[in-house]
Amino acid sequence: METGDSRARLTDSITTEEAEERLGARIRSLRLSRNLDQAAVAERAGVSLRTVKNLENGRGSSVATLVRVVRALGRSDWFDALQPAVAVSPLRMLAQERRDTTPQRASRPRRADRPTFGGDIDGGAR
Repeated sequence: METGDSRARLTDSITTEEAEERLGARIRSLRLSRNLDQAAVAERAGVSLRTVKNLENGRGSSVATLVRVVRALGRSDWFDALQPAVAVSPLRMLAQERRDTTPQRASRPRRADRPTFGGDIDGGAR
């Protein structure tokens, strides 16, 4: 089983043309799994049939075309892999930083219970 790091190394070692071919094959596979022909995808994406054919055959495409076709196939989530996930909210980090830099003061000692001397308040012993 490949780890994320080993997959990244394999992907880094392929040529641009190979990456385009792999991407085209994935788009073709996705289109077929959706039971769509190339003309339907082209129409949904607002691109020409020739553009979809070129994309699937790994013959290059603009980023705009790729985005349109991927959206037309309902897989915009593919683009999430291009953005790092935010593990910690920047606003929480700022709030924590403010708490960390807020000056701290020592608290006053609490008053101890006053000791009673000699028993009851009226001074008598029972």
